[in-house]
Amino acid sequence: MTHDTPRNIAETIIDEMRRVGEYEIVSYPDEDKPLAPLIVSAPKDMVLHDLTAQHRAAIQALKPFQRTGKAVLTDLDSIIAWTNRFKGPDTALFGAIHPEPRLISVIDYHGAGDPADSATSFDPNANYGRHRAVYNFLLSEEWKLWTAIDGKALDKDVFGEFIEARANDFLDPTPALLGSSTTPAQPWEQRMIDIAAKIHGRFGQYAAINLLSRELKIHEVGKIEVKTNRDTGEAQVQFLSEHQTPDGQPLTLPNLFMIAIPVFETGALYRLAVRFRYRKAGQDVKFIAAIYNPGDALRDAAREAMDAAQQETGVPLLMGTPEIGAA
Repeated sequence: MTHDTPRNIAETIIDEMRRVGEYEIVSYPDEDKPLAPLIVSAPKDMVLHDLTAQHRAAIQALKPFQRTGKAVLTDLDSIIAWTNRFKGPDTALFGAIHPEPRLISVIDYHGAGDPADSATSFDPNANYGRHRAVYNFLLSEEWKLWTAIDGKALDKDVFGEFIEARANDFLDPTPALLGSSTTPAQPWEQRMIDIAAKIHGRFGQYAAINLLSRELKIHEVGKIEVKTNRDTGEAQVQFLSEHQTPDGQPLTLPNLFMIAIPVFETGALYRLAVRFRYRKAGQDVKFIAAIYNPGDALRDAAREAMDAAQQETGVPLLMGTPEIGAA
């Protein structure tokens, strides 16, 4: 026969304190459920305490759960290298040409495939698009200098100084452009040939353009031409102005030349046709140089750069703006 030893009040109080001081883990994250909340049932009347925020903050103190943020890059090679460094099966490039050329790389874009059937189901292909990079195409200094004089009538000396300073930008016409080649024209040569045909142009060499800017002298010869209608007897009088060289020969000048400059900073050289005209102003001569269709050249150069990025990264290129993530 056993007898329980009577407990004194102190022992009873200690046991009760132990009981009410116990806690219970209701929910916690693990490998199978890494995003499950951490919920603990703690003493004070066994109130539930949600410690999820504190738990996640502690875990991410040294390393984040996911890669997020936006990189702002300053050349095409950098956004290609950045994309290749982080890309995955869901990565995509987004290109825009207007209003300003821009290329965006979204590492965690939505995955391909149909969405889940139900609005309440989990879509395994959905992403937030929080890890991205943007490259805003910056115009090159060469492009800025040439467009600064585009279409402006410049004094002979001013124009001469400009083309001497930009001598490295000039390309002399190839035999194909001069019509003396026996081999098929390359695609870029054919583009220049087509431009010349459209505007009845003739390409000139840098040396010839430079010499003209130094030594061109023009004599203007005025003639009066009278045309009479035999039926009515009416006469039309027309004043014709002809420009000649000092020795009296008709003046024939090239009206096109070619330059190769980067449209964008650190970009590839792009061949451009430049229209070349002169204007007689009293005893002086003004020269006018204008890039042929500069808007088309800028668009084509931007698209070529975007296509190069797509080829070197191997990810899809979409023209437009992504619908997810920060701009």
